[in-house]
Amino acid sequence: MGLDSKYFDRIRTRRRRPPEAEQAAPTCQWDGCDKQGLHRAPVGRNAEGQFFLFCFEHVKEYNKGYNYFSGLSDSEIARYQKEAITGHRPTWTVGVNKAARNSPLHSEIRSGAHSRVRDPFGFVAQGGAGGPRFEPQARKLKTLETKAFDTMGLTASATAKDIKTRYKELVKKHHPDANGGDRGSEDRFREVIQAYQLLKQNGFC
Repeated sequence: MGLDSKYFDRIRTRRRRPPEAEQAAPTCQWDGCDKQGLHRAPVGRNAEGQFFLFCFEHVKEYNKGYNYFSGLSDSEIARYQKEAITGHRPTWTVGVNKAARNSPLHSEIRSGAHSRVRDPFGFVAQGGAGGPRFEPQARKLKTLETKAFDTMGLTASATAKDIKTRYKELVKKHHPDANGGDRGSEDRFREVIQAYQLLKQNGFC
């Protein structure tokens, strides 16, 4: 493009701005000092984010006597330090709420001993004041569990105490020593032990 092009007339250049006057440094805020205050010092408690401006000598002097906890009692200082561990946010002890204390154990959930009904206020479990009492939902038995109950001569509604009592009775009855070493009694004795072990492993007793 030649120097005599019409486009040169349309070119505009930005005017140079006059250099801005440098902002004067603040004066030291120490009484009687007229030096530049280039160093920040915290104002104190309940004034976070606010600072005094001192010269180098006076900021050292200020920091020597600075005490964030000035004016607080020992108990207030101890409380502040304890709350500072959690960033001054509220905390709760594990299991402090009623729902955590009354929640079932993992083993109870696994065994089906705990009701699968969500009942945070305990209306189902307690039946309410004078209200109807509901029984927890029965657990659906697996094939081996059903066979184990049959071997023990019990129903699925048997309690842990019932299972243990029945187990002791059957062991005493079918023990080989009590039956003169009869092989039939020995097989029955082994079946009872296996059935009891299965029920125990699955949380029924």
